[in-house]
Amino acid sequence: MDFTLEVIPLPVSDIDRARDFYRDKVGFHVDIDQEVMPGMRIVQLTPPGSGCSIALGDSIWDMTKGETVPEPGSYQGLQLCVADIKAARAELLERGLEVSEPVQYAPDDGATFMYFKDPDGNGWSIQEYRRRATEPLHEVLAKGKRQQEA
Repeated sequence: MDFTLEVIPLPVSDIDRARDFYRDKVGFHVDIDQEVMPGMRIVQLTPPGSGCSIALGDSIWDMTKGETVPEPGSYQGLQLCVADIKAARAELLERGLEVSEPVQYAPDDGATFMYFKDPDGNGWSIQEYRRRATEPLHEVLAKGKRQQEA
């Protein structure tokens, strides 16, 4: 049985401000922006090419069974991957996002990162994984699944 990670709830203080930031500055697609049940508004956004979304909601934490509710800005280390970090940085700067210069920690593919924060302080990294230009993740996963089934 496959268990796919498809939605990550993200703690924010202002849903509209966060939606606008992720849509306009980071380039995420707004999949849902509606009251899904009385008193519960959900905004779900997906990065281009991703199979995983973030969900913003004013009552989303009421549905979880945790003992504590995460504070806006408390998530750090959320990570996006791109095939070309310089092109991604240029696109994000053009959108008005404050994003760090790329930092190369080693010459290996997957060892270059840049960073940004959302308006609440949730921290993101963007990893350059050049291999994704020729091997998109969905193709790698599909190939692996076919090999398992053979």
